[in-house]
Amino acid sequence: MIIKTRNLTKKVSSEEGELIILNDINLELEKEKSLAVVGPSGSGKSTLLGLLAGLDSPTSGEVFLNNRPLHELNEDQRAKVRKENVAFVFQSFELLPGLTALENVMLPSELNRDKDAETRASEYLTRVGLGKRLKHYPRQLSGGEQQRVAIARAFACKAKVLFVDEPTGNLDNKTGTKISELLFEVNEESSNALVVVTHDTNLASKCDNQIELSEGSIA
Repeated sequence: MIIKTRNLTKKVSSEEGELIILNDINLELEKEKSLAVVGPSGSGKSTLLGLLAGLDSPTSGEVFLNNRPLHELNEDQRAKVRKENVAFVFQSFELLPGLTALENVMLPSELNRDKDAETRASEYLTRVGLGKRLKHYPRQLSGGEQQRVAIARAFACKAKVLFVDEPTGNLDNKTGTKISELLFEVNEESSNALVVVTHDTNLASKCDNQIELSEGSIA
């Protein structure tokens, strides 16, 4: 299993008392498989994504990423596991404004001293339809184009697990369909695992597995 959780729970304190964000989540995902996490807004989807990727730590329970017990690690240790195993596509894109589209996509590979960083970055930007936007900065790109840069960057990392938060949310139907197809195409090419948080029922239906969250629990 590339991902496994046991009784995963996340709680936070609020003025109204303790708030349960996720409650007793048990799931498994094999290598080379895909998982869609669906459910209404506020059901805990993005929180679950963060816990599975090691961006946050659970209140209780266990979460394993590529056999590493994330629930037992501190932030520095989790960061090392993330660097070695995962890539992300966030809803907020997280592009660096001072870098071009090409440089943004190259950056993670360059940090890993990958000699093919530029070639691969250019290839994936072309595949997401931005071959003519390589030298453009984020401020010169639309929201949908910025999202495609973020997706190209995640593809170029060649990570063991790709975490994607609403990949088609800012895209028109035609581009969304293209990106959806590309997600699974790259997933098959790279033999990585894919975890997608989405409201797109068509995208979710293409995944090997699907879970629905409702008020922090698996429905």
